[in-house]
Amino acid sequence: MATNLKWPSVLALLLVAGMVGIASAGNIAVYWGQNVNEGTLADACSSGSYAYVIISFLSTFGSGQAPVLNLAGHCNPGECAGLASDIQSCKSQGVRVLLSLGGAGGNYGLSSTDDANSVADYLWDNFLGGTGSTSRPLGAVALDGIDLDIENGNPAHYDELASALKAKDGGVLLTAAPQCPYPDASLGPALQTGLFDAVWVQFYNNPGCAYAGGDDANLVAAWRTWTGGVRAGSFYLGLPASEEAAGSGYIPPGDLTGTVLPAVQGVGGGYGGIMLWSRYYDVLKNPNYSDQVKGSV
Repeated sequence: MATNLKWPSVLALLLVAGMVGIASAGNIAVYWGQNVNEGTLADACSSGSYAYVIISFLSTFGSGQAPVLNLAGHCNPGECAGLASDIQSCKSQGVRVLLSLGGAGGNYGLSSTDDANSVADYLWDNFLGGTGSTSRPLGAVALDGIDLDIENGNPAHYDELASALKAKDGGVLLTAAPQCPYPDASLGPALQTGLFDAVWVQFYNNPGCAYAGGDDANLVAAWRTWTGGVRAGSFYLGLPASEEAAGSGYIPPGDLTGTVLPAVQGVGGGYGGIMLWSRYYDVLKNPNYSDQVKGSV
């Protein structure tokens, strides 16, 4: 091996090496935390399938409520600090770990600008890089960012929450999971801030803009609308990881890699990969959905 590399060449090699963990994962994001049979968080990260693992959900927050972390059977609310070692393991492998706010259930919402700022402070101090809290529901390790999966139809003040999080020291990695009908009823104004690093649009349980019966026309049209109407770091195709994971929108692996992905990648607009709901449904079948598609994602 030559030893006379110029500094820019060395830097380039280091950057490539630093990205190997994420690049080899095929740019797949997955939600984890809503079924105890999906395995541990550490297992999800060590699978080599995912670039992002999204802990779901902080299902109660805002409007003066005490925040509640609901991770189904993985741990009881207030007793999840033991996940810190799993999170650290994920981070050491180059997998980014985020906390998702909201979900289809839960009791959440923001009542004012002050409320949005208060929730941002709570997230920073309890889950991210802040030091203003000793409770730390997931232990002392800092997560990489915050995901907004807001599905209750109330869009108020989430744009201010996003701005407050991005204003924190060094900023916060922000992602969002809107429904594919555009604009999203809950996240429309927030997404127009242009502050989100990744947007994984849910192309399932929405027949009007999802894949159905071998036809991807509605999906591709919706993808074009999203990537043309929202400014974000990258866009991910949100999909169910098995037929059981959603009422509609499942795309067989061969159809995804052979037809749908080439179509959306051809549109341009910052394609980043795919998001899967969820880790449980991904491990439900053998071989896993992610294993079948990650080489083409």
